[in-house]
Amino acid sequence: MDNRELGNIEKAMETLNRDAGGFSVVTVGRIKGPLNAEMVRQALDLVQCRHPLLNSCIVGSLDNLRFQTGEIPLIPLRIVDKLHNQQWTDVVLEELNEKIDSSKGLLRAVLVLPMNESSVNYLILTVHHAISDGLSCLQLYSEILTYCQSFGSNQPITQVISLPTLPPVEELLPKSTNGLKKETLCHQLETLNVETLGFEKCVSMELRRCGFIHRQLDTKLTQQLINTCRQEKTTLQGAFCAAMLFAVVRKISAGQTNDVRVSCRTAVNLRQRLKPVVSNENMIVLTSSLISFHTLQINASFWELARDIKQRLDAGLEQGDVFSRVLTFSHNVESLLRRPDEVLATVSVSNVGRVNIPRVYGSLEIEEISFIPSLAAYGGVFCATVTTFQGKIFWNFPFSEPAISLHTMEKLVNSTVSCIIDACQGFSQPR
Repeated sequence: MDNRELGNIEKAMETLNRDAGGFSVVTVGRIKGPLNAEMVRQALDLVQCRHPLLNSCIVGSLDNLRFQTGEIPLIPLRIVDKLHNQQWTDVVLEELNEKIDSSKGLLRAVLVLPMNESSVNYLILTVHHAISDGLSCLQLYSEILTYCQSFGSNQPITQVISLPTLPPVEELLPKSTNGLKKETLCHQLETLNVETLGFEKCVSMELRRCGFIHRQLDTKLTQQLINTCRQEKTTLQGAFCAAMLFAVVRKISAGQTNDVRVSCRTAVNLRQRLKPVVSNENMIVLTSSLISFHTLQINASFWELARDIKQRLDAGLEQGDVFSRVLTFSHNVESLLRRPDEVLATVSVSNVGRVNIPRVYGSLEIEEISFIPSLAAYGGVFCATVTTFQGKIFWNFPFSEPAISLHTMEKLVNSTVSCIIDACQGFSQPR
C-alpha cells in the first residue's frame, strides 16, 4: 500500500477513536466445530497479507494523519477461557470500550474457548471504523473462517494475493456530489424541533462508555415479520424503525396526548451505488445515511408509520441524498465534539439485511453472527444494528452510558421487541 493521507471521513473517525473513547466495529460469531488458537493465528496472518489496510497503521497528529506501512506488528489475538454461556457479551463489552491503538494496527481478535469441552467457540473481531463498515467486517469474518478451514484440511492455504488499494471515500463518490450543501444534523434537528431521549447524565467524551443489549428473533417470528411486512407493503427496515420510534415516544411522552416530532436515521450501503461497484471484501467504510422526520400521534398505526418510513427512504434514495450525506459526517463529528450534549437523531438503525456469507466451512459452522459499533460518543440516541442469518434476526442495541442508563435501555429494547410481536399478531397500535 502506498502511504497516503487520511480522507476527511477517515480523519473524523480517527478523531473519535482518539478523543471519544474509541470508534470501532465489533463482529461476533458463534462457531460450532474444532476451532483453535493456532488456526485463527494463521488465518489472521493471511488476512493481514491480503488487505493492505490491515498491514498499516495511522500516524501523525490530528491535523496531519496518514496511513503508514512498514514494520507492523502481527494482528493481536487474545484467548479467553469461557466461564459461562454468556461470557461472550462480557468480552464484547471489553472490546467496545478499549480503543484501538491505531499507531500499532487497525484490527484485533479474541477467541473465546468452549466450556466443558463443548464444541462451541466465539470469535470476536474489532476493526477500526475508519477502514471498515458492517458489510466488510462480515465478509472479513467469512474469509478468516475459510482460511481456518484450510488449516484443518489437507490443503492449507499458505499464500494470498494482496487486494488493490482504494483511495479515500471522497474520491469514489460521483463528481456531481462536490459542492453540495453540507448542513449538519444538529442544525436540522434544532430547526424542526425534533424530540429525542436526551441525556440522563452528560459527561465528557473520555468518561463515556459503550454498553449494548443483544436480542434475537427466532425463525418462526422472523418469517412472520417478513411475511407481514410484505402484506403491509413495507420493509423490515420500516418495521424496525417504527418499533423503536414507538418505544421512544412512549418513554418521552409519559402518557401525554400531544403529537411528537421525531427523526429516524437509516444507514445506507453505498457499495452497490458506486460506479464501478465496490466489493464487500474491500476494507473501507462505504456507508451513508438518510434522515426521515415524522410526527407521531398518540393513536398512530404501527404499519402506517412503517410505510411512511419506507416511502421517505425511497424518496431520499431517488434524490441521491446519500452521497451528500456521507460528506456531512466530518462536519457532524466536529459539531459533536464542540457540543457533546447534542443528540444527532431520535433513533438510528443499521440493517445489513440477510448476511450473504456461507454457513459451513468444512468442520466449522457459523450458528450466529452480528456486529456492534462502538458508539460511546453518541449520547441520547436509541441505536440498533441488525443482521439476518439462517432465518433468524440478530438485533444489537449499542448505547452511550451514562447518557442512557442500562435500566432505561432494557425498557426501550423490551418495548421495541414487544411492539414487533404485537404488530405481527395483528395489533395495529402498540399496546
